[in-house]
Amino acid sequence: MIAKTKDFLTEVKAELGKVTWPTRKETISTTWVVVAIVIIISIYLGICDLILAKLMRLILG
Repeated sequence: MIAKTKDFLTEVKAELGKVTWPTRKETISTTWVVVAIVIIISIYLGICDLILAKLMRLILG
């Protein structure tokens, strides 16, 4: 069991060495893209919610 765990961790370390990690600039730029998309989608959903709420009030009185 211990030998298998040691082999596994050795393989994990080898695989992590193959990973191409993003630069700080790439990480910051993709973070801003995600934040912008979240803001845009939340505004869109908020507007849809307002419209549907007003429509329901109009229908149900």
